[in-house]
Amino acid sequence: MSNVSLTIVGLGPGSAGYLSLETKHALENAEKVILRTAMHPTVAELEKQQMKFVSCDHFYEEGRTFEEVYAKIVDYVLAEARNGKVVYAVPGSPLVAERTVVLLREVCAKQGLELEILPAMSFLDLAYVKLNLDPITGLRIADAADEKLLSDAGRYPLIITQVYSKMVAAELKLNLMEVMDDEDEVFFMRNLGLPDEACKAVPLYELDRQENIDHLTTVYVPALKTGKIDMTPLIEVVKTLREPGGCVWDREQTHESIRKGLVEETYELLEAIDNKDLEGMREELGDVLLQVVFHARLAEEEGGFVMQDVINDIVKKLINRHPHVFGTIEVGSSEEVIHNWEKIKAEEKKERTLVLDGISPGLPTLMRSYKLQSKAAKVGFDWPNADDVLKKIHEELQELAEAIAENDPDNIEWELGDVLLAMANYARHLGVEPETALNRANNRFASRFNFIEQAVLASGRSWADFSLVELEKLWQDAKKNEKNEKKH
Repeated sequence: MSNVSLTIVGLGPGSAGYLSLETKHALENAEKVILRTAMHPTVAELEKQQMKFVSCDHFYEEGRTFEEVYAKIVDYVLAEARNGKVVYAVPGSPLVAERTVVLLREVCAKQGLELEILPAMSFLDLAYVKLNLDPITGLRIADAADEKLLSDAGRYPLIITQVYSKMVAAELKLNLMEVMDDEDEVFFMRNLGLPDEACKAVPLYELDRQENIDHLTTVYVPALKTGKIDMTPLIEVVKTLREPGGCVWDREQTHESIRKGLVEETYELLEAIDNKDLEGMREELGDVLLQVVFHARLAEEEGGFVMQDVINDIVKKLINRHPHVFGTIEVGSSEEVIHNWEKIKAEEKKERTLVLDGISPGLPTLMRSYKLQSKAAKVGFDWPNADDVLKKIHEELQELAEAIAENDPDNIEWELGDVLLAMANYARHLGVEPETALNRANNRFASRFNFIEQAVLASGRSWADFSLVELEKLWQDAKKNEKNEKKH
């Protein structure tokens, strides 16, 4: 160890009364006292006691950035400490929001220099009292310039330091408005522990309008019940992936190339819903959201729209289509809600002149069939009841049989399509969504077939060794097993 002797102390949050006895003793017996800044209430008391000290305030005028200033201060303190015992005093606590102390500890550790830090009271201790706040409940502390931490404001209690000017307060206000409402309350704190201390709740939009904003100003943001959801991290990740130096694959993608991905992720979400798998739903919803954000990013690069436009449009649409919630219209049933929805939707889509306009050809075919016939039914093009549709199905089946008998491939496909179309319409009359019905049937088939396959594997025989009669028996066993599982 070298003979360097450096003690770091804190001047407390304000009044000299908050100085510890240990700190007072260190200041009174030091060969040299160096203050990071003389702009602290306690300094006036030190002057009254005729304590000799030097400050580092002149370094703030010499450096272009705070990091440059702090580096100069560290070099100066270490140089002086090599010539004798030095006490370096900082505002508040040496261990709270003190960059020079962090740098001094790093340098001393690397160079094997002796360093002592005396604990001190921080402005945070006074804030806890004024705010009736226990920091163990999830409090976070952020620098006013830390946009990453500020992006989560409102989700947990947050104390924001280094709000040392009106300009910083104005910038802080704008950053907080990205994730909070303008009217949300924040706490403006200044000169805690002094006779003229302030700790008051103000609307966020008035934050930078407060008097005497200076180096002793702090802001507290309580956890808000209505804190905004922040999509910025996801948007920024996708942006980075698309930028030069990002992912080669992501940069090559277009709306058309990732179209299939949206369909696949949607169906995986539907599977999780069908399985009542909440964890799976959470994951798949994220995958679907990624697709949405990716398409929005592509559109932004093309000069079309941004993600916020997507959000604003759907919010506007929802408000407009729910006048019974956001307006003065009254409804008595779900049927009235749907009627109003369709009426408003028609007003919004005046450019659609034909009945079937707006039904995307890109929909799954069974779902499209259902929607096409539902739209046609709204203008009266429909069978009176389900029995009439069933008769139509038998008619179409007969025509399919005739096409099969004629061995005409094109006509077979044509008539089979008519059968499927009639079946979708029959489902509509029965109040069944055919896409859901078929999906559930697919799942049952897969489950039953897996049962048969397990039985085949367990037998030690090959598929070819099983007759159709045996396989049919296994199929019936699978159905029985399915019913038994339902009971339990």
